[in-house]
Order: sequence, then C-alpha cells, then structure tokens
Amino acid sequence: MILGHIGARKGSKGVPGKNFRLLCGKPLIDWSLDQLFANPRVGAVVVSTDDEEIYGHAVKRGALEIGLRPAELATDTAPKWGVWQHALAASEALIGPVSAFLDLDCTSPLRLPEDIDSALKLYQIEHPDMVMSVCEARKNPYFNMVELDGTGRLQVSKPLPGGVWARQNAPVVYEHVGLVYVVDPAYLRRAKTIYEGRVIPCVIPSERCHDIDTPYDMRLVEFLLSEQLRDGLVKV
Repeated sequence: MILGHIGARKGSKGVPGKNFRLLCGKPLIDWSLDQLFANPRVGAVVVSTDDEEIYGHAVKRGALEIGLRPAELATDTAPKWGVWQHALAASEALIGPVSAFLDLDCTSPLRLPEDIDSALKLYQIEHPDMVMSVCEARKNPYFNMVELDGTGRLQVSKPLPGGVWARQNAPVVYEHVGLVYVVDPAYLRRAKTIYEGRVIPCVIPSERCHDIDTPYDMRLVEFLLSEQLRDGLVKV
C-alpha cells in the first residue's frame, strides 16, 4: 500500500494561514489532497498538522486519524524528515506496513497528476531510497551565480578551469522542489536526514515548480493555476 502524506503546519510568517487560504476556489491544501485521493495507487492518506481546523477538514475528507503532530514538530525550524517519520509511524500503527511514502508539499499546487505518476514509476523501476522532484536550475553556480571572495570582489560561485562563458556549456544543476517525494519506508525509519541514501531526481518542467512562501508567490501561483484551469489541465 502507498501512503499519501501532506504536511501542513499552522504557522506561516510569509503568508499567514496560507495552507488553508482559498486559491482559485478552494483551500490551498485541497489542491494536493484531491490529487492523493484521486490517485488509484494511493491506499491511504494522512495529513500531519498542528492546526485543528486543517486536521478536522482532512479527516472529514477521509484522511487517517493520527491526531495533531507533537509540539516539537510544529515549529518553523522542525525538519521535514522528523515530521515524515512521525506521520509514517502513526499511520502504520493504524493500517500496518506500507510499501511507499508519497509526500506532496501543500504549497506546490501547480503539480499535475502526471508528475506524481512519473515519480512513482521511477520508484518502481529504480528501487532507490528516495525519489525527489527537481527542475533545472534557473541560475547556475558555474555560470551566472556569484559570491564575494575574501577581498570583497565578485567571483563565480563554482569556478571551473578556463571558465564557463555560455550557459549551455555549464554542468547541469537542479533545484530541489517540493512537488513530490517518494520514500522507501525502511529508509525513512532508519535514516536521520534526506541525503544519507540513494536519492534520485524526478525532473519536472520549471513552469510547475513554484512554491508559495510570500504574498508575491501566492499571486504568481494563482495566475499560473488559473491558466491550468483554463486549459483543462486541472479542475476545481
């Protein structure tokens, strides 16, 4: 059984209450919840939150009743890994062992169902410890990302011998984005951080890789999501 998971903490400094704020006609969290409930490969869904309103909403829709997350996992510095471990343990106590832990970031509503299917297919074929969604980086540290050196002068962040003078000649670099993760439950139980094992990329088109952290992000994502609705790629 695949366990679908969404983490939705109550607090947000950038956009207060964002996880339950209306976006294109429904709460932000529902754009991800709907995808989990609609996927025939997902056998159970759980929402990890410290927000009673979000928790009640998720349970009413059919999510597992694991209670609110512990206080130590409800801070803005709590690691995602610990939240995942708690949600996995609490869920397996109710439904038994699962074959994969599928996480969708609540704040990345531009993903399409095909992005989830692509990640699950990679997990099934490659048998990694984890599949992580990425997109090709908009800026490249070998070419157009710079930093100050010890003398206060700007230098390319990762210089190569002879330099890189065209973007297409730079090594490919990815951005870690939160659209979808698929994790081996055994790895999630034993590891202490994300990158201890074999983590492989699931490359997603960059136009869908926007996370909501600020009011500007919310406006941008709302515009892009309205285009997806117009084009019939998603439905309210």
